[in-house]
Amino acid sequence: MKKKNFVQYKASDLLDKSRTDWERFDALTDAEIDVSEIPELNEEWFKNADFIYPKERKAISLQVDLDVLEWFKSKSSKGYQKLMNAVLKAYVNAQKSK
Repeated sequence: MKKKNFVQYKASDLLDKSRTDWERFDALTDAEIDVSEIPELNEEWFKNADFIYPKERKAISLQVDLDVLEWFKSKSSKGYQKLMNAVLKAYVNAQKSK
């Protein structure tokens, strides 16, 4: 892999570009967050969840926290990398719709 393809950002650089009121967000307690429209992600939800796997892929090297990797490995019978990709794809699609 070519090193020139990597870009590094500091967290402060990313927060500066955000329009989110992070001070107000950080001040919220769990009780103040409205979760009424968010479905419960319990075991039943995951049993019925259906991931759509992309057809074309590109092999990359990716560093993830060990606990994250172990969780994905424990949850997927079709392969943890496919599951990780499906989760990332769902996130991208959610961001596109904003």
